[in-house]
This record gives sequence, structure tokens and C-alpha cells, in this order.
Amino acid sequence: MRVARTLTGLEVHAEGEQGTCFLGGVFDVPGATMREKLHYLNEVDDSLRRFLCLEPRGRAQSSANLVFPSADPAAHAGFVILQSDRAHAMSGSNTICVVTALLETGAVPMTEPETEVVLETAAGLVHTVATCRNGRCEKVTLDTPPSFVEALDVPLDVPGYGTVQVDVAYGGCYYLLVDVVQLGIHLERDAARAVVEAGIAIQEAARDTIRVQHPTVPEIDFISYVMLTGDDEPEAGRLRGATVLSGRIDRSPCGTGNSARMACMVARGQAAVGSKFTSRSLIDSEFAVEIVGTTEIGDRTAVLPRITGRGFVVGTRTASVDPADPYPLGYALSDLWDMSVLNGGAD
Repeated sequence: MRVARTLTGLEVHAEGEQGTCFLGGVFDVPGATMREKLHYLNEVDDSLRRFLCLEPRGRAQSSANLVFPSADPAAHAGFVILQSDRAHAMSGSNTICVVTALLETGAVPMTEPETEVVLETAAGLVHTVATCRNGRCEKVTLDTPPSFVEALDVPLDVPGYGTVQVDVAYGGCYYLLVDVVQLGIHLERDAARAVVEAGIAIQEAARDTIRVQHPTVPEIDFISYVMLTGDDEPEAGRLRGATVLSGRIDRSPCGTGNSARMACMVARGQAAVGSKFTSRSLIDSEFAVEIVGTTEIGDRTAVLPRITGRGFVVGTRTASVDPADPYPLGYALSDLWDMSVLNGGAD
């Protein structure tokens, strides 16, 4: 076997959502901070993202987490999330995957019954507490970045669905949140394809009409995902949602999506500091979600969400490329991938 490059990662899932964690690779990603690395990956050179995320080495339903040493003395490590469309600043499920990988490989020493792990992300420092027993990381609780509303009930003309009211909110990355009652579908496992098609149509409709810019992090100036909500009972503490990303559904309940949703619920008077919820995905996996405080980010009033979920190591993955491989940066086909969101196309 001839290989020009090989990277090995640990396969982890957080409540069903897969996130490969590359802990030991040497990545040529310039930048002293995760914000600078995010900018480089999105604006200068996205070849590493394409190498790891697109076929034949990647797959549509998985993220690739690049874990780096952090220059911030408060952090144990830093990481950037790679997906088929671009690099992203923050992810709740991928944070759980990274913490689980760091602890169960011994990269960060595990202390029972709890271990604190701080990660540098492009969205800021993320503080986590892992519950540990018998050498396992049983669950991870993370304080997501301060989350805030950009706009509520924005009318959006969506082909095939008419005028749809969307909320624009930030939960570590920017979201469009939509109540599915407007779309005539239900958040159930058998409706996954319909949910994806609606999410893609909504994001496409918003692409040229809705602009966002984080007040303190200039690198975060794009809408990452669409989260459909509904078929739940918020007054009873039960939430349901499905985040559409890169033409497929987040298998987990979605940490950053629920953080953005908390900001919207507080703005509408449906939640407050101390509110606690159980959020379920389309596969009925669960995150515990609560609001632990408020703060200010620029001129926005923000809430402080806290997410708890479980991560599981399921294997390892080695990504290699033969010098003669005609697809060193991967490819994508529309049977699996949302071609409209791919950044820079595919070879």
C-alpha cells in the first residue's frame, strides 16, 4: 500500500450523531486560535475538510473534529468542526464526542466521579463536566456559548411551502428555527425525508435575504442550519426538534439548536432562568436542556443554556490517500449530498 497521507481518528457518537475525533494528527491549519483556524479553513484552504468529509473517505452523516492544542491556558484543547459544507464554530454533539474521546483515550486525565474539561472553540471557551465511572465517560454536561435572538417571525417566501415564519437565533452558530405546523409535516422518524426537503428549501430561500453577523466574533457571519420544531409539549418540559444540515438530519437532539431555541423561548416568555426540558430527536435520543442564567453579548441580551448528553466510542477510522488516487479531495453526488451547500464544489 502506498500512501501520501494518513490520518487516524476515533469514532464517537453523541446520542446517535456521529463525530470522528482526530486527536493525534498533524494538521497544517494556520492560526493561533480556533477562530483563526476557522477563518483559514473556510476562506483560504478547505482541502483538509474535503479530504476528511467527502467521499470516498468521508460520509454524509458524520462530522470530522480536528482537535488541536490550545494557546489559551484555561483550555485543555481546542477543536474545529468540519462538515460537508464548511467548517463550523461550535456543536453540542461534537463537543460531547470530543470530551468523550479525550477522556477515554487518556489524552486528558480522567478523574472520578467528575472531570472538568475546557475546550477552546471559535465561538469561545466551552466549559464541560464529564460524569465518569469505571474508566468510562458516562455523560457530558456543557455550557454552550451565550445564545440570543436575532429576529422573530421573519416572513420568508419558500417555494413549495408559501410564506413561512422563521426565527433567526444564535446558539453557538446561527439557526433558522421553524415550527413544523406551518409545513404540514410531523417530526417523526418516517418523515425524515420530508423534514430534510423542507429544511433545504427554507435555507435556500434565506440564502440571499437573511444576513447575520455575530456582535463579537467576526468569523461567524453565516447561517449554519435550519431547525424544525414542534410535535412537543414545552409546557410539560418536553421538546422535539430536527436540525437539517448538509442535506440530512442531525441524529442527536442538537445542542446548539436547542440553545438557539432557548433564546427564542425566553424572548416569547415560554421559558426563563431555571427552566428545564428534555429534548428528543427523530430517533428519540435525548438531551437534557436547561437555562442557567443571562448575560449581554454586544447589544444583545443572551441566555446561558446547559446541555447534557452521552457519548459512545464505536471504533476507529483511518483516512488515507494513494498518490495516484484520482479523488484526493473527495467528491459528492446528489443522491446523498445537498449540492447547494457544498463550499467550493467537489472534484
